[in-house]
Amino acid sequence: MKIGFIGCGNMASAMIGGIIKNQVVAPVDILASAKTEVSREKKKEELGIAMTADNREVAAFAEVLILAVKPFYYEDVIKEIRDVVADDTIVVSIAPGKKLTWIEGLFEKPLKIVRTMPNTPALVGEGMSCVCGNAKCSSEDVDTVCRIFAGFGKTEIVEEDMIDVVVGVSGSSPAYVFMFIEAMADAAVADGMPRAQAYRFAAQAVLGSAKMVLETGKHPGELKDMVCSPKGTTIEAVRVLEEKGLRSAVFEAMKACVKKGTGSIKYRNIMRIYEEHDRRLKDMQGGKR
Repeated sequence: MKIGFIGCGNMASAMIGGIIKNQVVAPVDILASAKTEVSREKKKEELGIAMTADNREVAAFAEVLILAVKPFYYEDVIKEIRDVVADDTIVVSIAPGKKLTWIEGLFEKPLKIVRTMPNTPALVGEGMSCVCGNAKCSSEDVDTVCRIFAGFGKTEIVEEDMIDVVVGVSGSSPAYVFMFIEAMADAAVADGMPRAQAYRFAAQAVLGSAKMVLETGKHPGELKDMVCSPKGTTIEAVRVLEEKGLRSAVFEAMKACVKKGTGSIKYRNIMRIYEEHDRRLKDMQGGKR
């Protein structure tokens, strides 16, 4: 199987690194494109794969072609390569908000197209990706893409109407988690812990907690209750988190993220929800209404 990447930024590099590390294919079976000579030389050295400046060369080479450019470049790239993409090529999109029918229309011919949504933990081999194929894809085609994506994390097959939800709960959520880790570390620093140590404690607590959810199969609420002793320190912290609206802030932020993915709101980015939530809380605490 020959895999082509059009674009070789951070996400594509993480994907390629995982594919090679897990021996999905050999480096010789991967070809990627990048705009600048500096980028091409750097990626060639880092990843041990062939690089090119020619997107059409990648499209003609690949049996599985991964479009790893920013969403606003998709139209130009597809128009550039569509006449050299073979009819049996599996074309993989990693762009949020770009539907299968839209991509099919740009290619102007029937093709096997798979929408996916990886996330940034793919950079450390712990990504979470969804996979959804169009009507021309067989189950074997979808399985092929799942096997590639398993090289840098976990995968789930979903219906296309769930992909915007995946963006909210998985694609964008690392940013929410990073904010939570940062906030915990800041509080620890305020109480005297060195910052580097605070980040290690906070990050490992989040990592371990996530593993407990995945490996025990227990409801997160049950796991939370296991930590909370009567009249203890943890339940007091939980009380304050509820009072300050942690749950509702996360809920509303994710709803905004999903709406942004469907193009129905005009927020610049998801962090505005958190900022607005903080502002309202400060106003309430200051006696303003």
